[in-house]
Amino acid sequence: MSANQPAPGLSACLTDREMEILRLLVAGHTVKTIAARLGRSETSINERLRSARRKTGVGSSRELARLLDLQKTCDENIDLSGRRSAVEDLAHTATVGVRGSKGMIVMLIAIPLAAVGLIVAANPSADQIGTSNAVHGAVSRPPLAGIWALDASLMPEKERPQRVTMTFQPSQDGKWTTRVEIVAPDGSSKHSESTAALDGVPVPITGNMGFIDTVALRQPAPDTLVMTLGKAGTRVSTRVYTVAKDLKSMTETIVWSSDNRQKLETTHFNRID
Repeated sequence: MSANQPAPGLSACLTDREMEILRLLVAGHTVKTIAARLGRSETSINERLRSARRKTGVGSSRELARLLDLQKTCDENIDLSGRRSAVEDLAHTATVGVRGSKGMIVMLIAIPLAAVGLIVAANPSADQIGTSNAVHGAVSRPPLAGIWALDASLMPEKERPQRVTMTFQPSQDGKWTTRVEIVAPDGSSKHSESTAALDGVPVPITGNMGFIDTVALRQPAPDTLVMTLGKAGTRVSTRVYTVAKDLKSMTETIVWSSDNRQKLETTHFNRID
């Protein structure tokens, strides 16, 4: 990826000008200096930033700029040939949620992405109609619909949860219900459930995951979901979920809001239904 190529996912719905302004923002510029550099008014720059926030669902311009920069850095540093060092880096960062005082892993709830169904090839031959119809029935559902399981193989053995599953169920009114079950290494269990639309409006989370109580969702691109988790009105983290083209795996990218960490955290899920 070149230095000027935007990170995938969040950047898919942003214009070149919005990306340029966000790159300058993360580099340390202010709205005033960006306006002077680009020969625009401060009002115009602020309007571009508001548009980018509205499209992505990220509440802070600087947080959005940092998230895009971290995604780009991650893409540039991952060796796609699968070298051992890259795998070890992922093993180091593939954490799930928040660790308690005794090292128990707790998974932050994931909320689904409503996306466009796959298009079946047009005009199949007569002997392919039956097969095509069967395939269409199997894959026409939204990419996140179904059951996913955490791939914990790269996590330290002592920290691996016994099981983490997420069930995503869409409804006809455009809302999604998500059920999460986490069985920690010591056998203790946590669960959560939420029903939300992709409108960026916070909704309550039920269950026994006490570290979060609301979630808000946006869909900047068909294969991408931006999720904001909160507690008592305060943002906990911003998470980006991306479904692979084969619809069999999903990547979670996390930027924390409650501390000074800049490290990008990544987890992976596999479809099991």
